[in-house]
Amino acid sequence: MNQDELLARLNGLEWNDFECKRAQRGVPEDAYKTVSAFANTAGGWLVFGVSEVNHRLEVTGVEEPDKVQNDFLAVLRGGQKLNRVVTVEAHRFEIDGKHVFAFHVPEMARAEKPLYLKGDPRQSYLRRGAGDEQCTQSELERFLRDASQERYDGAVLSELAADACFDLDTVKWYQAQFARRNPEHAEISDPIAFLLNWNFVVEQDGKQHPTRAGVLLFGTGRFVRQILPRPVLDYQRIDTAFDQWSAEQRWHDRYVFEENIFQTWQGLVARYMRIAEHPFSLDPATLRRNDDPPDYVAFREAAINLLIHQDYGDHGRKASIKLFTDRTVFWNPGDAFATEAELLDPTEKEVRNPAIVKAFRRIGLSDQAGTGIRAIFRNWHELGRTPPRLKNDKARKEFELVLINKPLVTDDMRRFRETLGANLTPEQADALALALSLPEGEYLTLTMIRSLGVSTTQQARGVADHLVRQHLLDPLSETQFRAREAIRQRFVQEAQAPATDQVGTRPGPSGGQVGTKLGLSAEQRTVLAQMADEHDIATLMQWVGRSNRSKFRETVLAPMLAMELVVMTIPDKPNSSKQRYRLTEQGQALRHEVKG
Repeated sequence: MNQDELLARLNGLEWNDFECKRAQRGVPEDAYKTVSAFANTAGGWLVFGVSEVNHRLEVTGVEEPDKVQNDFLAVLRGGQKLNRVVTVEAHRFEIDGKHVFAFHVPEMARAEKPLYLKGDPRQSYLRRGAGDEQCTQSELERFLRDASQERYDGAVLSELAADACFDLDTVKWYQAQFARRNPEHAEISDPIAFLLNWNFVVEQDGKQHPTRAGVLLFGTGRFVRQILPRPVLDYQRIDTAFDQWSAEQRWHDRYVFEENIFQTWQGLVARYMRIAEHPFSLDPATLRRNDDPPDYVAFREAAINLLIHQDYGDHGRKASIKLFTDRTVFWNPGDAFATEAELLDPTEKEVRNPAIVKAFRRIGLSDQAGTGIRAIFRNWHELGRTPPRLKNDKARKEFELVLINKPLVTDDMRRFRETLGANLTPEQADALALALSLPEGEYLTLTMIRSLGVSTTQQARGVADHLVRQHLLDPLSETQFRAREAIRQRFVQEAQAPATDQVGTRPGPSGGQVGTKLGLSAEQRTVLAQMADEHDIATLMQWVGRSNRSKFRETVLAPMLAMELVVMTIPDKPNSSKQRYRLTEQGQALRHEVKG
């Protein structure tokens, strides 16, 4: 974090990754609760020397900076007040002669959570919104379960006998899928011997016992319910749009799966196929029929992700799939150990249920090397739909994936892009469309841009930087952007206008009519008509009688830059005192028409 980014954050409010403390002469005791909360959730910035005054954050300064910094870092490194050593990234700033510290507290690894105070695991905290909340007993148990070196799904159930708890039809189905997928492996026809070979059955003291993964995957209903006293999955089809539905309304089709995981998967696919689209096509090379639904890849990966990664030790919450007319919501107890950005990387990731994941992978029903989420986004992008939404809530330890069934680029958006006259790549155009489609208060992130088929974070940054240079996006931070307000307002106005009022309809020779049809305001037409050379912004403002530079730039100049009617003479330094503006060829041609 640099000083400009800090000042930008201070203009906002404290939130889930940003907390400020006065800390004038010492470290406040509640700062360590925030350290615990950040470390146990998703990390965050702890700032000393800032106070809340009249509901605003104000720099008040640390009066004894060396003492405060040394005392704080000594406690983090001491391993006594906190149960683990915490390494933070520290920054020191001087703002208006006042000392301010910013410490970035990283998220702890799975095996190191929870971070707690005073040797008492009950003194573990989570970050929710702008507050630090003490863990409940069930939340603490989730942390301890995930941190265990012995994975929950690999535990041996020594109270159960292997020859009594398996559904043999499920095992034989799996054996057939395995043989087809792995012809190089020697066939093991006996079901129990097969499960023993793949560690779903374990021998102890001359007896054979199932593992928890073995029962969850292959067990009979009775034994599945014995070790999992809640459903595997709650499937609901709701023939209503999401925004028009309330929890009191009844579903139109529901099935609560309490069978083993593979039976649940088979039943889920059968229900999906009954309501999915089935286009027909032939592969020109093989002449084989292909009638998979167009969104089958996304549904398959999302459903399997839900089945293999949920926290089966959480008996108080059940996974659910809700199919609305405009979206499908997949919800899971248990967060992903990776960040949302890391989920889009094609790399192997740490998983909660390694034995269950491997079982699906051996028969080709799960992603390889962590590509499942990428496959979902790729399928959705190929269909031209709004990117899926991820919510990996590390505080509540829950994961939600939403497949939104609406186009990213609407007819209104397509017409609007034509009015901009900007030269955008498909990725840049889609990023702008996504920024304009976000609800008020939400912002575009580099991760969102990657969801549009952009491979790396560096490439996503290049897309965002180009849109910023084109005055189509405003940067909020290094990773967050929003559509420029003037661009958003133009889009709303043009979307509400009749199609005949869009660019390209130029009836008659009147220059005023030409400018109006192009969506130019009277002030913009005045600037266009008088702009014969290179001019500074003060001159342009004088032409239209404006005195507020920021307002003029936002409402008059920025849209003209975005439409490529005007360009900067020093584009790499938009705020240079030597900056001038001139007409493009397109602007010059339009100037002649406007002047009539």
